[in-house]
Amino acid sequence: MTDSVLDQGPISEARQVARDLRAAREKRERRSRLLKHIFLSLFAFFMLYPLLWMVASSFKPDNQIFGDLSIIPTTFMWQNFTEGWYALRESFTLFYWNSTLITVLTVIGNLLSCSFAAYAFARLDFTLKNFWFALMMMTLMIPYHVVLIPQYVLFLNLGWVDTYLPLVVPKFLASEAFFIFLMVQFFRQLPRELDEAAMIDGCSPYKIYWAIIIPLSLPAMATAAIFSFIWTWDDFLAPLIYLNDIANYTVPLALRLFVDAESQSAFGQLFAMSVLSLVPVVVFFVVFQRFIIRGIAMSGLK
Repeated sequence: MTDSVLDQGPISEARQVARDLRAAREKRERRSRLLKHIFLSLFAFFMLYPLLWMVASSFKPDNQIFGDLSIIPTTFMWQNFTEGWYALRESFTLFYWNSTLITVLTVIGNLLSCSFAAYAFARLDFTLKNFWFALMMMTLMIPYHVVLIPQYVLFLNLGWVDTYLPLVVPKFLASEAFFIFLMVQFFRQLPRELDEAAMIDGCSPYKIYWAIIIPLSLPAMATAAIFSFIWTWDDFLAPLIYLNDIANYTVPLALRLFVDAESQSAFGQLFAMSVLSLVPVVVFFVVFQRFIIRGIAMSGLK
C-alpha cells in the first residue's frame, strides 16, 4: 500500500508538470494569435483607409474634404450623389450605359476568341504550334504604350475613332494573351481520353470544343470574365484616346470632368460618383470571387 502511494506521487507530479506546460503553450499560442490579428487588422485598416476616406468624403461639403482627414463625416451631404449624377452635360445614366455596353461586349469577345485560341494551342496539332504559342506569350512583355500609336493610326484610317469599335473589335480577335495562357493551362489538364471518345462518336473539333471543353472549363472562363470585366470597367487610357464626344464617354472619363484646372472643382460630387462607380466592380467580384480562386488554382497559375 505504501509503495503504491509512493509510486503515484511522482506520476501525479509529472502529470501536473505536463498540464502546466500544455497550459503555458496554449497561452503563448493565444497571445501569438491575438498579436497576429491585431497586426493584420491594423495593416488592413491602413490599406483600406484611402477607400474609407473617399467614401466619407462623398458625404462631406467641399470645404471640409481636404481640411478633415477623418473617416467619420460631421455633416452628411446626401445631395452630393443626386447633384453629382446630373452635374455634367449628360447624366451618369448615359455613362453607365456606355461602360456597361463596352464591358459586356469586351467580356463576350475575350471569352469567345481567347477560348478558341487556347483550344487550338492546348488540344490541336498544327504546324509551328510551339513557335506561335511562344510568339503569343512574348506579347505579354510588350507595353501597351508601344503599340498605342500604330493602333491609333490604323483605327483613324478605318474611321473608327470616336466610336466603340477600337475598344471592342480587338477583343474578338484574341488580343489578350493573358487569358489565352490562363485557358491553355486549364485545357491541358482535361483528360485527352474525352477528345478521343468524342472523335470515335463522330464529333468534329468544333463539336468537342462546344460540347465537352467549354462545359468543363467554366471556372477558367469565369475567371477570365471577372478579370476582363474589372479591367474594362476601370480602363481610362483607351477610352481617353479613342472617344472624343461626351455622349460616348465611359464612367472613368466622366469622373475626370469633375476636376477642372480653370474653374472650381466639385470634389464632393466627384467622390460620390467615384463611390457609385465602384459598386458594380465590388458586387461582381464578391459574387464571383470563388470562381477566381478555383480557376487560378486549377489552371496552375502562381
